[in-house]
Amino acid sequence: MSSTVRMIDNMFKGIYNGRQYHVADIPAVLARAWSAGVDRIIVTGGSLEESKEALAIAETDGRLFCTVGVHPTRCKEFEESGDPEKHFQTLVSLAKEGIQKGKVVAVGECGLDYDRLQFCPSETQKKYFEKQFELAEAVKLPMFLHMRAAAEDFCNILAQNKHRFSAGVAHSFTGSAEDRDKLLSFDNLFIGVNGCSLKTTENLDVLRGIPIERMMIETDSPYCGIKNTHAGIKFVKSVWPSKKKEKYEPDSTVKDRNEPCIVRQVLEVVAGCKGIGDAEHLSKTLYHNTCRVFFPQDLDTAADALLESGLNIQ
Repeated sequence: MSSTVRMIDNMFKGIYNGRQYHVADIPAVLARAWSAGVDRIIVTGGSLEESKEALAIAETDGRLFCTVGVHPTRCKEFEESGDPEKHFQTLVSLAKEGIQKGKVVAVGECGLDYDRLQFCPSETQKKYFEKQFELAEAVKLPMFLHMRAAAEDFCNILAQNKHRFSAGVAHSFTGSAEDRDKLLSFDNLFIGVNGCSLKTTENLDVLRGIPIERMMIETDSPYCGIKNTHAGIKFVKSVWPSKKKEKYEPDSTVKDRNEPCIVRQVLEVVAGCKGIGDAEHLSKTLYHNTCRVFFPQDLDTAADALLESGLNIQ
């Protein structure tokens, strides 16, 4: 399995709402992930500075990789830099440096987020979403995409720039069946599912309509965990000991902080929701999807043969 993680988030440094509750614990978080069967983690960048930090973290372990890009809610940083083109070229240079190091595997996180226009107006978001296709084209990388309450504009921009990127995933999908079908109409696009995708019975109905061969699973931790109030919780089998942040223990997860190991719960909900009994086979198929997009040089020929033999799970 693989997982995308906001490893640069302050919660992994033990800081919540500006207050230090416990020591930084990335090594313990990673140890739980590897033990849970996670093979690779993609650390997501959401700004130029975050992308630099993501690359630095990715260099600490052979199983860590990262993205370079600017999140839609941060796109004002291009203009606030005083020289948007210079800011963009710095992103290009960083991506090229990370590719040389074998660490940068995608452009992103980029896209549109109309739920949080207070951070960045829609026109600025659209301008710099489009600009980042130029980045993907320049460095020949797939895209790690964000779409929230913006399906029409997102898909229009995607359609206009489809030739500029090889493949991508619209991660943390929470949209409608109509949004799902719009995304599936792009043959080089996958849909990423995490705890935020599994909250309601409507979410689960939408999930059932995503073909497994067009899906990826992720955590987007430390956010988007599967809570007891979520519709998907009934399918969860794997649990970890948990402590409140005030009573932190390194061998326990932190209550209400999502972690990469929890991707196993996402797998269990997808399997349960789709009525798939063999979760391990499902896991291999989903991992193969991830490798096809982000790690094409490492594709397992046995997995290719398995898919071509018609054993695809719907």
